[in-house]
Parts: sequence; C-alpha cells; structure tokens
Amino acid sequence: MDLEAIKKVWSEMSDQLEKQKKLTNEIILKMTQERYSNKFRNILNIESFGAVICYLGAILLIANFGKLDTWYLVLCGIITLGFMLILPLLVLRSLSQIKNLNITKGTYKDTIVKFERVKKNLLLQQQFGVFGGFMVFFTALAVSAKIMSGEDIFMKQQDLGVYIFTGITIVLLFFFTRWGYNCYKSITTSAENILKELE
Repeated sequence: MDLEAIKKVWSEMSDQLEKQKKLTNEIILKMTQERYSNKFRNILNIESFGAVICYLGAILLIANFGKLDTWYLVLCGIITLGFMLILPLLVLRSLSQIKNLNITKGTYKDTIVKFERVKKNLLLQQQFGVFGGFMVFFTALAVSAKIMSGEDIFMKQQDLGVYIFTGITIVLLFFFTRWGYNCYKSITTSAENILKELE
C-alpha cells in the first residue's frame, strides 16, 4: 500500500470517527433531554390536577358570589378568586417553560442561564404560593362559611371547635407547603445536576 492509499484510508477513518462522535453526542443530548424533561413530568401532572380543583372552586365561588353581602366578604371573595385563578396559571406556565427547556439548541452556558432564570421564577412563585396560601386560607374560610351556611364568621362568636379546627389546619398547611416547596427545590436541583453533566 503506497502513501496516498494510506492517507486516503486514514482520512476516511477520520471522517467516520468524526461522524460517529457527532452521532454519539446527539444521542447523549437526546437522552439527557429526555431525562431532564422526565424530572418535571410528575409535578406537572400534580399541578395540573390542582389547577383543575382551583378552577372548579373558582366556578363555584363565582356562581355564589352574590351571597357575599358585605364589603369585607366581597374583598375576601375577590382575594380568594384571584389566588385560585392566577397562581395555578403562573405555576403551570413556569413548569412548562422549565420542562420544555431545549438543551439541544444553543450553548451550554445559554442553557444554564435560561434554566437558572426559569428556576428562580418557579421557586419565587412557590414561595409566594406558600405565604399567600396562609392568607387565602382565612379569606376562603370566611367566604366558604358565608356561602355554605350563610354565616358571617367576622360577626358571629365562634365556638372552641372552630378555633381548634383552624389551628390544626394551619399546622398541617405549614408542613404540607414546606414539604411541597422542598420537593420543588429537590426536583430543580436534580434537573440542574443533569444539565451539569453536559459540561
């Protein structure tokens, strides 16, 4: 075999290796994209179910809004309704953005910057949801009492059972929201670790 033939074979082998490397990188990127997206699949399903519950509650509240006959009950109704309509929409949008982040396009640095921006937004919304949830618990309690039993809890002396129920619910709400926020942090950290494997 002369020198030209060796060069030709070597060049062909080099081209094949380059194609193989490119194909391998594409496969790795697609597999990483799938692993990354799967991290958010369950939480997106749970939040979608929660959004449906919120919207059904909002429809019920709108249908009975006329029963709120004082300015403070109307205000409680508006706060509750706003929370039930807006927060699920924002959270689902942020979850969709972070889940559908395309890691196969753009540079690694661009992907990390986009991820950090969407992650920060998502966690900020969760923090708002945690703190807002405590306030909305009280407004929803007042609205529910008026719609279900016709009672204005601000004007009627409540018995001890209502205070015990409220206290237990607040404690449970605290632990539930803390657990939920930690789940979000864990999932986003895990997804971030998947992205860092690409570096």
